[in-house]
Amino acid sequence: MTPDSLMNKRSEVSATDRFGLTLFAALVLHAMVILGVGFEFKKPVKQPSSERTLEIMVVRNPAATEKPEQADFLAQANQQGGGEEKEIVKPSTQINPPAPKRAEQVAPRIQPSPASESPAAPIPREVLSRPTPAEKRVVIAERKKPIEVTQKRVTAAQLLASTSREIDRLTAELDRKNLARAKWQRHKKLTASTREYKYASYLDAWVKKVERIGNLNYPDEARRNRLFGNLILHVAVLPDGSVKEINVKKSSGHKLLDDAAVRIVRLSAPFAPFPANIREETDVIDIIRTWQFRNNNQLSSN
Repeated sequence: MTPDSLMNKRSEVSATDRFGLTLFAALVLHAMVILGVGFEFKKPVKQPSSERTLEIMVVRNPAATEKPEQADFLAQANQQGGGEEKEIVKPSTQINPPAPKRAEQVAPRIQPSPASESPAAPIPREVLSRPTPAEKRVVIAERKKPIEVTQKRVTAAQLLASTSREIDRLTAELDRKNLARAKWQRHKKLTASTREYKYASYLDAWVKKVERIGNLNYPDEARRNRLFGNLILHVAVLPDGSVKEINVKKSSGHKLLDDAAVRIVRLSAPFAPFPANIREETDVIDIIRTWQFRNNNQLSSN
């Protein structure tokens, strides 16, 4: 190969390399323009300080309703002209931000060394310790135990006595009711001066029966002892002819004669029932008569 041909070949290789390098640079430049690849450096953003505080003034007497045009401080209510200072004074109380919580540190677990297989015997120590809340609750629960109430056994005699007292109470209550009812019962008093025909005829029949029974049952002791005297007796008769009550208004001076008069009335009962014309207007007839035990052993009711 001649020197001229060698020079021509070197010049051709160099032109080819230059063309490839230029083509690569053009492709890279076009790719950067098309894809918009770029680099931007941003400044670091400052984090807000944790020590920033918000000052709020507490209004003690929020009585003003007028809203200020330009507030000096923040408060929970409007307050126009509530201060006493000419200059703006900041509140003296400063509220500090809460301190950050510390992370809980876990104590490392201590593993026993393999050399000491058997634990050493603990040394007894006298330790004065406070009772735990659980022990306190146990003590309080023991103090507040309910008191057991022993039930007394009731015997048959006690039960019978209680029943008897209840019966007596009911009987007394019934008697009180009867007494109250007796206060508004219609009474009619009959004496020797009664002239109304229907009552006078009933009284005449009543007296005849009493004198007949009384003379048939005259007290023998009064006859033997020759006792005589007068007494005033009150007898209350019900509509069916039964006797409601007997009262000695004036004694004869001899209990034997007083008791004999009462016994004669009970022997004569029951008397005739009230006629219809008397029953319509009377509930009880009160007969008041003078009883005479004469010296001839005769009884009369005047």
